[in-house]
Amino acid sequence: MDKARVLLADDHAVVRAGIRNALEGLLDLEVVGEVGDGVALMEALAETQPNCLLIDVTMPDFEPITAVRQIRALYPHLRILVVSAYDDDVYVQGLLSAGVNGYHLKDQSLSDLRLAVTRVLAGKRWISSPLLDKLLQPSHPPTHVPALSGRQQDILGLLLKGLDNRAIALQLGLSVKTIENHLTRLYRQLNVQSRLEAANYVREHPDVMAYRGQAVQPETRPIELPRMEQTAVLLVDDNKRYRSQLRRMIGKVCPQAMIYEAGNTAEALHLARQVAPQITFVDVVLADEDGIACTRRIKAQAPAARIILMSAYPDREFRQLGLKAGAIAFLDKKDLDTNTVRQIVEDVVG
Repeated sequence: MDKARVLLADDHAVVRAGIRNALEGLLDLEVVGEVGDGVALMEALAETQPNCLLIDVTMPDFEPITAVRQIRALYPHLRILVVSAYDDDVYVQGLLSAGVNGYHLKDQSLSDLRLAVTRVLAGKRWISSPLLDKLLQPSHPPTHVPALSGRQQDILGLLLKGLDNRAIALQLGLSVKTIENHLTRLYRQLNVQSRLEAANYVREHPDVMAYRGQAVQPETRPIELPRMEQTAVLLVDDNKRYRSQLRRMIGKVCPQAMIYEAGNTAEALHLARQVAPQITFVDVVLADEDGIACTRRIKAQAPAARIILMSAYPDREFRQLGLKAGAIAFLDKKDLDTNTVRQIVEDVVG
C-alpha cells in the first residue's frame, strides 16, 4: 500500500519541524515537502502532488479564502487540514466553507494532531474540540468579550470610578507612565478610543470584569509571598485563549502576582523593561519571530530574568537551543498545569 504524501506549509520553521516530528510515528504517510509562503506552496503542490496539505493559512503571500478556493479547484481530491493558533469561529467557518477538510488548533496535543491527520486522510472532517461549542452556537453573531488580566481589570475598575491617571497610579503603587501604557493596550483590546468609550463598553459588556484570575479553588493552597513583595509574571504567547488559561492557573496559585501579557516580541520587550518580571513564560512560536530569539533578547536586556519556554510541539533540538538562549526550563504545553505552575513560582520566589 502506497504511503500518503503530506506537504507542510507554515512560515515558522520550528512549527514545521515539530509537526514533522509528530507525524514520524505514522507509518502509512511521508512528508514530501515543506514551504513557508504562498508562492512556494503553489509550486510545491504542482511538483509533489500530495494527498494531504497541512497548512497555517496566515503565511506571507497567501490570502486564505481565495487561495483555498483556488487550491480546491485545482486539486479537488486533496485533503486540506488547517493547523492554526486562531480560534475565531467566524474565521473557521469561512475556511470550512472555502473547502478545507479540517481545522486543528496548534495548542492541542500531539496525539490529537496525529488523529486529525488520520481522520482527514480517511475522508472525514476534523475540528478541534474547543471549537465545537463555538460552531454549535446559534447563528446570530456572538459578542466577543476580551479576556483582561487582573491588573487591567483593576485599572478599568478605578477608571469607572472617575479617577484620573495620576490617582490610579497612586492607588496601585505604579508610575503614571505605566498606567498610560496599560490604558493604551486596554483601549486596543476593547477597540475603544477614550475613557468614556471604555466606561460605556463595560456597562454594555459587564462580563469583561468577570475574570479576576485571583479566585483560589478550595483544594488549591495559594503561595504566600512576603508582605512587601509582589511577583511580576509576563506571559508571551500570540494565542490569547492560551494566555487566558495560563493567567488563570497562575492566579490560583499566586493571587498576589501582577500578571502581564504580550502577544509578540515587541510587546514582551517593552513590558520587560517596564515591569522587570521575575518569571516569564514564552511560547516557542510567536507571530513575529520564534520564542527562542525572544528569550535571547529578553535575557540580553534583563540577565536576571527567569524564562520558561513552552511549546505545543516539544523537540529535543529546540530544548537545547532554548536553554542555550537563557531559558531555565523547556515545557510541553500539555504538561503545564496548576501543579507545575505552582512549582515554578515556588522555585523562583522561594
